[in-house]
This record gives sequence, C-alpha cells and structure tokens, in this order.
Amino acid sequence: MSEQEAKKAEDKTILLVDDDTEIVETMRFALESKGYRVLVARDGNQGLALAERDDPDLIVLDMMMPKRSGFLVLEKLRQTHKVPTKVIMVTGNEGNRHKAYAEMLGVDDYIRKPFAMDRLLGAVEKLIG
Repeated sequence: MSEQEAKKAEDKTILLVDDDTEIVETMRFALESKGYRVLVARDGNQGLALAERDDPDLIVLDMMMPKRSGFLVLEKLRQTHKVPTKVIMVTGNEGNRHKAYAEMLGVDDYIRKPFAMDRLLGAVEKLIG
C-alpha cells in the first residue's frame, strides 16, 4: 500500500457491529492494517448509538445479534436518515429471503460467514476506497 493510499484509508471510519469477539477482532486487525479507523459495537443498540454519534463512512453489520438485530439497526437508521453511505451485512444465515430483505433495506454488500478476509477487504475497498 502506498503512503497516499494509507492516508486515504486513515480518513475513513468503519463501524463493526457484531457480537462475535473473534470475528470482530479479526476484522478489526485486517481493517486497521489497511489504515482504516475502526469502531466496535458488541450489540445492535450500541451499534445504533455509535452510528448516530460518529457518522461512520461504512458499517459492517451482523444480522443476528443480542438486543437489536442488524435488520432493526438498519431500519432505525433509515428512519432517522442517519445512514452512512455504505453498509455491508455479514451473516451466518443461508436463507435467500434474508438476503432479499437486506437488499431491500439498501445494503451495499451481503457476505455470508465464514468468509475469507480478502472478501471483506475487497468489498470495503470497492465501497469506500
């Protein structure tokens, strides 16, 4: 990564909203190594609060979480018009109905767990550079 690319990434904030500590730490490490500023929320309510407060460039949002699902977080953000430009939903759910609903809510990418970290990094680069 060039110095200019690293500087560009440093100007971008990504909010990770997932209750799986191992996945969060793996994603955080990969994203921070590319120069992104990373915020972490462990449940949907905390994710919603951080999204509204910090206005991240991208949210990586788990579908199934305690307190408030990724769907409910996204619906609430849409209602308040406080949605980052880009959202990636990650899930262990195999159902196409959930993917269709996520797309209806306007997610920019939908990634099924488990996934290769290169898949996430490629989606992030494509969406926010």
